[in-house]
Amino acid sequence: MIDAGSPAPTAFVHPTAEVEDGAEVGAGTKIWHVAHIRSGARIGAGCNIGRNVYVDAGVSIGDLVKVQNNVSVYVGVTLEDEVFVGPSAVFTNDLRPRAQNPDWVVTPTVVRRGASIGANATIVCGTEIGQYALVAAGSVVTRDVQPHQVVAGNPARHLGWVNRRGDIVSREAEKPAADILEEH
Repeated sequence: MIDAGSPAPTAFVHPTAEVEDGAEVGAGTKIWHVAHIRSGARIGAGCNIGRNVYVDAGVSIGDLVKVQNNVSVYVGVTLEDEVFVGPSAVFTNDLRPRAQNPDWVVTPTVVRRGASIGANATIVCGTEIGQYALVAAGSVVTRDVQPHQVVAGNPARHLGWVNRRGDIVSREAEKPAADILEEH
């Protein structure tokens, strides 16, 4: 974690990565091989942006976020603080994709603080992934995921509940008490 009392470390950008003028990259963030960060993107402090990651213009990524290799974060996607995105996860931003659509509008997606998205998961736009939720690898998320909820499958379905550390605390449909979910 970055200590507010110490001098801010500079960001590291691998020589093969491209960070366009006008992109904001926070202190201590690492941007690895062949990543591309567009102008107008904002990446917070202490992040790790993996190989071949694309961050579109207008995207907001919070502090202490980890985006693994081969992820594209398109306009309309917001990743709050401490989010984990596994390798090759996919975000969409168009509910009715066509090669030619002059009326296209971005459909936003939000991934809340501390949520984790597994490898190869697909997040269909217009969804919200709640705080500390866990999306299993390979899942296809077509509707909102509640805070602390675990979902898996295609389409993603309820599997249980996790605490802030990611430990499964219940497999019941009913959400457990808040004090159980907030355990560290």
